[in-house]
Amino acid sequence: MQIRVLGCSGSIAAGNRTTSFLLDEQVLIDAGTGVGDLTLDELARIDHILVTHSHLDHVLAIGLLADSVTRRRHAAARPPVVVHALPETIAALRQHVFNGVIWPDFTRLPDLQHPVLAFEPLAVGEVLELAGRRIEVLPASHTVPAVGYAVLGTGGAWVFTGDTGPNPALWERLRSLPVAALVIETAFRNDEHALATISQHLCPSQLQHELEGFAQPADVYITHIKPGEVDAVMTEIGAQASRHRIRALATGQVMTLADEPRPQA
Repeated sequence: MQIRVLGCSGSIAAGNRTTSFLLDEQVLIDAGTGVGDLTLDELARIDHILVTHSHLDHVLAIGLLADSVTRRRHAAARPPVVVHALPETIAALRQHVFNGVIWPDFTRLPDLQHPVLAFEPLAVGEVLELAGRRIEVLPASHTVPAVGYAVLGTGGAWVFTGDTGPNPALWERLRSLPVAALVIETAFRNDEHALATISQHLCPSQLQHELEGFAQPADVYITHIKPGEVDAVMTEIGAQASRHRIRALATGQVMTLADEPRPQA
């Protein structure tokens, strides 16, 4: 399997793009500003979008992608791009984004019979079969209903925690998964511990505590660091003893895990 990091920053600035990953060619995991770096052909190949939660830095490209690919998908009689998310996230997108005020409702465009977007609810613990991949929905603990995802494969699982604060339920599940790569957020420095707690993100000391409950050594990639704070956050993480191989995730990075995709239905 191949995961292309389209964006991994906690906000925007020159060279910083917010969270989005492209799994192989057809599955987008979150839809931050990094989606805008894809070509039109690449955008048109996306059939599924997995959303972790409703915050803008993770969803803002969904509507723009829909607008960009409508003509191509309609001309080719392609089915809708399916947005998979918690029911609460779908409700937030319908009410606050695809409401005809902030953005057109692309679940009804170009017409009711042939929309370019469709919403599909999911639940924690569910295993989805999408584009030849098995993807498990993981628990997250954030200020709004949220999830993470594990892409399951014969070479091990690629795990993305999504935005989350301390999350015992996640580690309980991961202890029984062969994790090949773990992408986990650390949004704040240690001197912003109180802000991390209020906003249900992690700082380096909290990350250390979380990883202590994860015995199997793993490649750990840190995401969602604020622009200009990467060196400070990674220095604090590097000062901590760990059994894991920890490094900062980078936009444009390609993560390849040995695996054979399952036959598509």
